[in-house]
Amino acid sequence: MPDTGTARLPTRAELGVWRSFLRAHARLTRTLESELVTEQRLSLAAYDVLVQLEEAPERRLRMTELADAVLLSRSGVTRLVDRLEKAGLVTRERADGDGRGVVAVLTEQGLDRLREASGTHLAGIVRHFVAALDSDELKRLGETCERLSEGPPMPRLEFDADA
Repeated sequence: MPDTGTARLPTRAELGVWRSFLRAHARLTRTLESELVTEQRLSLAAYDVLVQLEEAPERRLRMTELADAVLLSRSGVTRLVDRLEKAGLVTRERADGDGRGVVAVLTEQGLDRLREASGTHLAGIVRHFVAALDSDELKRLGETCERLSEGPPMPRLEFDADA
């Protein structure tokens, strides 16, 4: 099991791996974002919101749950949902039994838009990610990322993706 203590700094080699991971993530997300915007006129964040809503029970999530799922601040999700609502892709409703709670709901138009955009996005994942790895590398990377994602609970950070 790797040392999980915080008493040491990363080695030069470990820092190099970390930076490679960050560069790869940034390049892939920029490429996928660019393809979605160019071909579908939809941002990657908007696509992610539509996916999260499509996968949720009854295609609805509380705004706080949506913010956690898409890794945006509450204010960032509010602004993004505002834009998606104006486009007719999402509606907002009061949460059942909670006068203060608000849920975002995927509309039929939003579901259609998601299905259309999915062709571009999923083909991009294959082209730019899956095709770069053989099946053993893909399996190992999946296991590694799963292990990293199962770490101790992360503190809730309030950051704004639009900043």
